[in-house]
Amino acid sequence: MGMSYRRYLAGARVYGCSNCRTHLATIHSMVSRAFNGQHGRAYLFEDVVNVVEGEPNDRQMTTGNHTVRDIYCCKCGTILGWKYDKAYEPSQKYKEGKFILERNLLVDVQ
Repeated sequence: MGMSYRRYLAGARVYGCSNCRTHLATIHSMVSRAFNGQHGRAYLFEDVVNVVEGEPNDRQMTTGNHTVRDIYCCKCGTILGWKYDKAYEPSQKYKEGKFILERNLLVDVQ
């Protein structure tokens, strides 16, 4: 196994891990601010970097049943949210492949 390198993002607004400030996403990849996570408000992103994905599991959420993976910071291991693998409700299919980052676990890096 080789050494892993973290990606650094540039842009008007970069979100990072609240624990170690590792870059995670930019405001340009944000799809929606109208989500709730386990710790309060959450954001839906198209792309996220510097995370490790956990094992898939089925969860019953307020919008129906989904297969999701928890995502963790690649540097410090803090759980940051989850990735949607599969949505079983037709109206929720737009979430597949996207990421939820919980606002309380993020900081503005720039």
